[in-house]
Amino acid sequence: MDDCRPVHRDPAPDRYGRLHVRTADLGPAHWLVERLRRDGALGIVAGVCAPGFAAYARILHPATLDERPVRWATVAAAHGRPGVTGTTRWHELIGVGIDDRTASDLGLPGVWDEHPAEGPTPPDVARALIPVLARHTRTPERCWFGLWNGYGRRDFDRLPTFPTPGRDEILLAGPLADAVSPALPDEFDELPDLWWPEDRAWCVGGDVDLVSTYVGGSPELIADLLAAPGLEAHPVVPGDLLD
Repeated sequence: MDDCRPVHRDPAPDRYGRLHVRTADLGPAHWLVERLRRDGALGIVAGVCAPGFAAYARILHPATLDERPVRWATVAAAHGRPGVTGTTRWHELIGVGIDDRTASDLGLPGVWDEHPAEGPTPPDVARALIPVLARHTRTPERCWFGLWNGYGRRDFDRLPTFPTPGRDEILLAGPLADAVSPALPDEFDELPDLWWPEDRAWCVGGDVDLVSTYVGGSPELIADLLAAPGLEAHPVVPGDLLD
């Protein structure tokens, strides 16, 4: 006999922030599912962000000091590590084993006191990312988003999903500008894991276990991301390992 009481979860909403929750046709995600089935794999860039783009970038989630963002390059210099690249892993950067990469007693006084946020794109990173992405699509008002159905605060079990490597995603719809809207009414709501515009000019990918966000798109978009002052971004290739 199972005496465990079920964990209460809020009902699935009709809107997630200002994004519409799709409860029927998942057709807008079929192109992504097919690309991932053919060329994606768990644990690599091509598995978290749609394969088939001309170029890719990794956007690092910042560490923090007194709740202010700290770049990985600053942390690397303070720890005496080589320069940060697209394949740098956080736990290696700070000199610990992978199982200790989020240990709360780590930090370097005066440099950083909180690890980079694990999970989909943090809101502040999203706010810096959105205007860059908007310049590289003809359809910023018509975008699609994937949200992992395993985020435990809401009961998404009855909603249809589409598969990605290791995850099942709920389909959301709305303008690009509303990608950050779930965090506005509730700071504990994760942003979507996947973002792409109707014209499929690019795709943004993240995951609950990552401290980075990945973007696939044109070489011009990736160059724009690498130059954006509000982002710490590095070029990657589809087969690079995730972190």
